[in-house]
Amino acid sequence: MKKTVVLGASDNPARYAYKAIHRLKQHGHEVVPVGIKKASVEGLPIITDKTQTIDGVDTVTLYVGPQNQPVWYDYIIGLKPKRIIFNPGTENHELEKLAEDNGIETLHHCTLVMLASSTY
Repeated sequence: MKKTVVLGASDNPARYAYKAIHRLKQHGHEVVPVGIKKASVEGLPIITDKTQTIDGVDTVTLYVGPQNQPVWYDYIIGLKPKRIIFNPGTENHELEKLAEDNGIETLHHCTLVMLASSTY
């Protein structure tokens, strides 16, 4: 299964990041929630320290708006994921170019839809 970093993780069940964490776990994926608020989701602590390394990341799925992404650029690229999913509302040409320059695939899609349609 694909180790997935959910960037913008939230412990609020109404947030799409929360729903994505839940569904990813349901589908058997290893999930690493990353965000700005210390909390836990589905029994997993939300990582708030940008210096914490995470090995073997397949996917970073974004739930952070483009205006708040620049402080995460180095962290995201440093994870060396195979791909970044830009969920609706997170599209960012600058980060997409940076990812592509580093050999990281980018997708404009919805993680929840991908999971539901078995295209994740």
